[in-house]
Amino acid sequence: MLGIHNFALFLATGVLLNLTPGPDTAFILGRSIAHGRRSGIASALGIGVGSLIHTSAAALGLSAFLATTAWAFTGLKFAGGAYLIFLGVQMIWQRRQKVVSVESARSTPRGAFRQGIFTNVLNPKVALFFLAFLPQFIDPAAPGKIIAFIVLGLTFVTTGTLWCITLALFAATIATRMRRNEAIADWLNRGIGSLFVFLGTRLALSR
Repeated sequence: MLGIHNFALFLATGVLLNLTPGPDTAFILGRSIAHGRRSGIASALGIGVGSLIHTSAAALGLSAFLATTAWAFTGLKFAGGAYLIFLGVQMIWQRRQKVVSVESARSTPRGAFRQGIFTNVLNPKVALFFLAFLPQFIDPAAPGKIIAFIVLGLTFVTTGTLWCITLALFAATIATRMRRNEAIADWLNRGIGSLFVFLGTRLALSR
């Protein structure tokens, strides 16, 4: 169908890959724990939109350009790393009262959604993943490769988004009681912020 083969294998592999922790998982957990269910779900949806952008880029060949152009890959890698570090430092230095005062401006569901898109799109390794993973399940002789890319990409994004929303709901539920204690809330913010800084640094230094 549409030049796609071994779809069941693709689906099973995609689900297992979605369950593997990474920067997107850390971001969703961070927003869910720090700011609640709505921000967590919004961040998951934002990451889903970012994955759709990567799918379109892979289908149109833009990911191939990124994979073969050193300056483009390096620039995007540093931008993504810097963005994660920025979010992390922001969380580390915010006091409890500041978290409350800026929540409406920076931690609304709309803000979490936007940050989720940026976090995903600015990670060049996600682009390379789509470029390397999806073609394995598409017949090289198929006339509609772009459509096959889109179908596989939508399937992967759908299963991934469902998992991310489930993760956000679980994390937000667990964190609700913890956030009532100001000391625990501060440590949560600093711990998650430190994790963002670590992930951003690792992304920027990766090859």
